[in-house]
Amino acid sequence: MKIIIKNKSELPIYEQIEQQMRTQILEGNISENEQLPSVRQLAKDLRISVITTTRAYNDLADEGFIISVAGKGYFVAPRGNDLLRERMLYEMEDGFEKAVTNGRNAGLSDEEIINALKKFMED
Repeated sequence: MKIIIKNKSELPIYEQIEQQMRTQILEGNISENEQLPSVRQLAKDLRISVITTTRAYNDLADEGFIISVAGKGYFVAPRGNDLLRERMLYEMEDGFEKAVTNGRNAGLSDEEIINALKKFMED
């Protein structure tokens, strides 16, 4: 897992962590059931406050991306997790909405947009 904190970012540090972890989980760069660094270890590695890493982990757990196992730490939630599945569906639908809007703005017909999606899925 690789997290890069940008001091000049408009996002608070905890949101930067959440965003990067969320992306890595959705893209499969962090496997389901993989153990994450402890809150303290991540804080030490990133040279930030434990409070900040705790906030990021708690938010990700609330969203269903990670789970806390008492006495063992945090793990990436299984793909079958309902909250994670809903989040992935939301991300997919959001991407479709943007793609359709861009296609229509480019003057494409619905059929051309659907064919472009099919071609994308084949690749």
